[in-house]
Amino acid sequence: MAVCIPVSGRLNPRTLFGDERGLVWLEIGFGAGEHLAIQAETHPQQGIIGCEIFENGIVKLLARLERCHLGNIRVFPSDARLLIEALPPASTDRVFILFPDPWPKRRHNKRRLVSEEVLDSLAEIMTDGAELRLATDDQDYLCWILERVTDHPAFEWLARRPFDWRTRPQDWPATRYEEKARVAGRTAIFLRIRRRPRIPG
Repeated sequence: MAVCIPVSGRLNPRTLFGDERGLVWLEIGFGAGEHLAIQAETHPQQGIIGCEIFENGIVKLLARLERCHLGNIRVFPSDARLLIEALPPASTDRVFILFPDPWPKRRHNKRRLVSEEVLDSLAEIMTDGAELRLATDDQDYLCWILERVTDHPAFEWLARRPFDWRTRPQDWPATRYEEKARVAGRTAIFLRIRRRPRIPG
């Protein structure tokens, strides 16, 4: 059963999932929740928090979780940045941001989720070596993301050859947004970013 998370002050993941799931995975903007549900089913030992603001997507996910009897998902039905601020440092082992709204008009670029401020906050809550997975089919947003990720001292882009970003890894379930991009003739790009180890002191 999924539980909706109220946030007030600092949030301890152990109170959400129990001691056996001290670290969490986080998906920001899960849409209808197909990726989130598959990850939860594939990794039953892993506690996963999904953030979504749109009611229709939340309802679809909850219905699927009830059918599949998945108990390792918690839902935050509000702005993910509020949750990120509440999570403790080094408490999150993987973060997914898949096909976020590109806000293509220049005057709306400031609304893009991937920003220096959000990356700073994610670097704080992610464990050393944790993975940030990003996907987009918008070329302008891709350039925007790469500029900010590669400039950020806490993150390292793991790609070594074009295959690495052109091909979705096997443990990365497809989403309906990816299918919509394919049908529309747009190329989906898959980015794997690692949280660098913290420097002592």
